[in-house]
Order: sequence, then structure tokens, then C-alpha cells
Amino acid sequence: MTVLGMPYKLDRLRQGDLGAWPVVGGLIAIAVVFGSLNEHFLSPENLTNLVLQMAATGTIALGIIMVLLLGEIDLSAGSVSGLCAVVMTILSVRHGWNPVLAIVVAVLVGSAVGLLHGVMHTRLYMPSFVVTLAGLIGWQGLLIYLLGQGGTINLPFDGFIAGLSDTWLPPWLAWLLVAVLVGAYAAAGVITRRLRVAAGLPVKPSHWIALRIGGLAVLLAGAVVVLSADRGVPLLLVIFGALVIGLDLVLRHTAFGRWMYAVGGNAEAARRAGINVTRIRVLAFVLSSTLAAFGGILAASRLAAVNQSSGGSDILLMAIAAAVIGGTSLFGGRGRTYAALLGILVIQSITNGMLLLNVDSSVRFMVTAAVLALAVAIDSLARRGSAR
Repeated sequence: MTVLGMPYKLDRLRQGDLGAWPVVGGLIAIAVVFGSLNEHFLSPENLTNLVLQMAATGTIALGIIMVLLLGEIDLSAGSVSGLCAVVMTILSVRHGWNPVLAIVVAVLVGSAVGLLHGVMHTRLYMPSFVVTLAGLIGWQGLLIYLLGQGGTINLPFDGFIAGLSDTWLPPWLAWLLVAVLVGAYAAAGVITRRLRVAAGLPVKPSHWIALRIGGLAVLLAGAVVVLSADRGVPLLLVIFGALVIGLDLVLRHTAFGRWMYAVGGNAEAARRAGINVTRIRVLAFVLSSTLAAFGGILAASRLAAVNQSSGGSDILLMAIAAAVIGGTSLFGGRGRTYAALLGILVIQSITNGMLLLNVDSSVRFMVTAAVLALAVAIDSLARRGSAR
């Protein structure tokens, strides 16, 4: 048995693999700067609003990560999110469908759009940039056509869909959820370590695993305490967190996840190893559009309406920026779903802090661009260090 200790971590740092530390450092700096400039920034009320703001775009960013892992891009995610939200709203409001059934159909529409994009990319050999750029324009046009002359459809404030963004966990359920998550994480760490020891594989020291479990417990408990000081833990955060954790488990502990990383790292080597590269690429686009549909539904729930700007504005750019800032490589083969959570936290924190300070939106865009450029620079340096 080999124990992976501090020397192993230092070797990874020397190779340029900084992990999530730059993003965590950035979040701490943002909290310190905006917290000192405006005392309301770190208040429970503002942090709760921050969580609500990031759920929809963060979910879309999760889908972007799926295609970025393959070194591809999806420029249609914003339009697809708006289109699926409109489909759901039309079925629910105008045709009186059951809201759950309307959501299911909207998600299936998103999956079908992703399948079309994937087939066009893999069978017609069209670059993903062109395919999804056409989708960005075309699906936005279909959205406007479906809305008709009215341009806006409101959702019932007391309905199921709008209620998704206005539902708060009772304190006992929030703490139970924390206990379950920490317990599951600890059990998974112990079981994984024992299996690796039995197989003669290198493992991390026990104190490192205990430190990570304790850190997760403190982080989750702190979040519950802060959010409970306002309205409580929002259901939107639970949904977003479940998607992040679920997709991370799929990518790290299933054959499909390993194939995704293999294709993104070296498609030709993956093909020679017997992996169906075409199928993996198609599924990545399906996942991207499906998650975009989920994001659009969450956005419609929070606004209790859909209109011609649904999925538009800077949603796509913020989703891509969140994925990259969180640590997903633009060159494929490296990234975690937690990148969406960290990245969208950075972007929404910057946006929220500047709004509190009444900073002009032009400055906000420039600051976000600088953070994005810095993230890409770190990614490029990491690749160079890894190659050496």
C-alpha cells in the first residue's frame, strides 16, 4: 500500500494542476472586498437572493461542461433553455396540462434538440460551433413564433411551477439533509479507501480524508445557519446541488464518465481503445440541451413568466464563463461538475456586489471578462505544466 501525502500534492502543483484553489481564493477575496464596501453583501437576506439567482444559470453551465469536456462548445444552450421554458408554459397555462407533465415534455424537447445537434455534428461533420450557432438563432426564432403577438405568458403565482422557487426547507429537513450528505460522503471515502488498499493501490492518508469530511460538514452547516437566518434553504438550491452531485458521480464512477474524459483527452486513442466516440459526442450534446431545458424551467419558475427575452441577454455567456472560471478546460479532458457551482458563485457574487454598490453594468462586464481571461490563462499554464 502506498500513501499519497503532501509530496504528491506538491508534485501536482508543480505540474500546474491547481485544482479549485484559485476559485476558492477568488471567492474569499470577493467576500472580503464587497463585504467591507457594503455591509449588506454578507447578510443572510442577500446571500439567499444570491443562491436563488445562480440556480438557473448554474444548471445551464452544467450542460456546457458536458460538451467542454470533449473540447466542443454549445452556443445554443441559452436559446434552448428559453424555448423549453416557453413550451412548458404554453402546455401548462394555455392548454391546461398537468404542470409535471408539461415539465417532462419540455425536458424531452430539450433532449431532442441536443440529439439533433449531436447528429449534425457527428454524421454531417459540421463543427459544433456552427451547429450550435445556427441553433442559437433558429431556436430563438421558434421561441418568438410560439409566443405569438402577446410576447409574454405569466405563470400562476400559486401554481406548482412558480412554487419551485418559493419553497423553503423547514430547519429540521435542512439539518437532516446535511447529516445525510456528510454521512454519505464519509462512507464513500472509507469504502473507497478500503477497496484501494485491498487492491494494492495508492491511497490518501486517513487524516486527509477526515479533514475533507470535516470541511464539508462545516461548509454545509454554515450554509444552513446563514440561510435559515433569512427564509431558510431554498428548494432551488437543493435541485441544483442534486444535479451537481449526481452528474459528478456519473462522471467519476461510471464507464460513461471515464469514456467522456478519454474522448476529451484524446479522441483517436479512445477510438482505438474501443470506445464509441460518436455515441459519446451525441450523448454530450443531449445532456447539454437537457440541462439547458432544466435551467430554463428554473428561470421561468423564479420569474413566474416567460417572454421573448427568455434564455437571452447574457445567460449563455455567463454559463460558459461559469464553467471555465470554475476550472473546466476549454481544450477538453479536464473538469468537474463542481466547476459550475464555483464558477457561477464567482460571477453572481461579482454581479450582486456591484449592483449593491450601484456600479455601472459596463464595469461589471469588464470585470467578469478579466476574471474569465484569468481563468483561461491559468488553464493554459496548467496544460503547459502538465505537458512538461
